[in-house]
Amino acid sequence: MADRRTVAKTAAEKGGQVAMEYFGTELAACEKTGAVDVVTEADEAAQEVVVETIQEQFPTDTIVGEEGDAPKRVPDSGPAWIVDPIDGTTNFVHGLRRWGTAVAFVCDRTAVTSALAMPALDEQYVVDGTDVRLNGEPISVSDRDDPDSFVVAPFLRYTDNREAFAALLARIIHEFDQFERVGSAQSALALVARGSLDAAVGLGVADPWDTVAGVQLIRRAGGTVTDLNGEPWRPDSEGIVATSGTAHQEVLDRLAGHVFPAANAQNQHNKNHDTP
Repeated sequence: MADRRTVAKTAAEKGGQVAMEYFGTELAACEKTGAVDVVTEADEAAQEVVVETIQEQFPTDTIVGEEGDAPKRVPDSGPAWIVDPIDGTTNFVHGLRRWGTAVAFVCDRTAVTSALAMPALDEQYVVDGTDVRLNGEPISVSDRDDPDSFVVAPFLRYTDNREAFAALLARIIHEFDQFERVGSAQSALALVARGSLDAAVGLGVADPWDTVAGVQLIRRAGGTVTDLNGEPWRPDSEGIVATSGTAHQEVLDRLAGHVFPAANAQNQHNKNHDTP
């Protein structure tokens, strides 16, 4: 039986390879919750091969997946996998290369290992022990410490609350050097982990397949990920702020009161579980 790190890496690679076969072809996209939240046959085919790869080695583990009938909630205890076959489907459908297949393994809701394959960019991120590697080479977060020079990514879907997202975008433009809208949540987090972005900020409660793998990449690469109030981020947290860690509190301070309240949101979610 293979170790779970190897299976996560292999499953992400295989899922990305299947998705890549569809990339740039004519695809039928079906709306899930709106015009920018779609699913394609590529998503479904990629998830199928990821699930098969995991089940070949760990047939009794729970697999939480974005598509189809897969469970949508991470169990409170025991081993579980979290799969996003194509994170950044809108990019994928439009021929933009920043999308990827994300696979995370958690035990008792605590992240153990993660992998993100981005075949259109020839990039693969893997949590390897205490390190994060990009195409086999160790990476780390940025050492820039002046928020005035930060490049910040607003991320996660915004269609449910465009006004809040507009307020976030306006504040980022006002407070930081520039912003970068990536179009793929896991990719935005990976860019923080490799030091290309200084921070990524999302509003609302994110789906675990959009976040857990990338959050672990950042934490293992030396960064900091919290909710909007500075508490350690969890999959049920209200909002997410991911930074290199060098000026995390100042990033929070520059946004607090303008985009989100500075207190009390932490009381709205249950903190009885470990942080993936």
